[in-house]
Amino acid sequence: MKRLLRFLAITGVVAAVLFALAGTWRNPWLWSYLAVWMAIGSVAMLTITDDLARERYRPPSAGADRLALRMIRLVALAHVVIGVLDSTRFHWSTVPPTLRIVGLAGFAVSFLLVLRAMAVNRFFSAVVRVQDDRGHHVVDRGPYARVRHPGYAGMIPAVPFSALALGSWVSFAIALAYSGLMLRRVLFEDRFLHANLAGYEAYARRVRYRLVPTVW
Repeated sequence: MKRLLRFLAITGVVAAVLFALAGTWRNPWLWSYLAVWMAIGSVAMLTITDDLARERYRPPSAGADRLALRMIRLVALAHVVIGVLDSTRFHWSTVPPTLRIVGLAGFAVSFLLVLRAMAVNRFFSAVVRVQDDRGHHVVDRGPYARVRHPGYAGMIPAVPFSALALGSWVSFAIALAYSGLMLRRVLFEDRFLHANLAGYEAYARRVRYRLVPTVW
């Protein structure tokens, strides 16, 4: 019940911010975007354990890549703010309805991949650190049997899809910057785990690809 109330409160805040930025609550695209966001959040609420939620939202340290993480979060927030303002108030750019629908679908599918990675990997932290306090070890099942960073494989396209769903090419450009930052984070985290997590080098020899099977 506590988790449900927290989810409803967060959803209410997100909805209030979206419609306040838009200056109207009658925009069907924003309702569609919010519906997808709520569906993703509902799946997350049902699949993420309390232990993992504490690690993701209240990690005991800032991790090895804290400054870059702040930039990633700011860029992610900026793509939403600019996307809503562009598509509802200022109309700097226009995304065709078909692409907005593709964006909604891609946003949902990408985040489902992220949630699948979270469900398999209880060490899916928001920060780059070795979680000795939680018995950190290599996870090599589920999507981790195919690529080493399936969560990032979902996150990298999720925000550009989100920008398309919001209906803003300006937001899409910001989202591409987000994806670039996340790609850099994949390289950073992979090097960090090679150097610091026992068994990761052997795992990397077995699972050669970081994000896309047979490609990279």
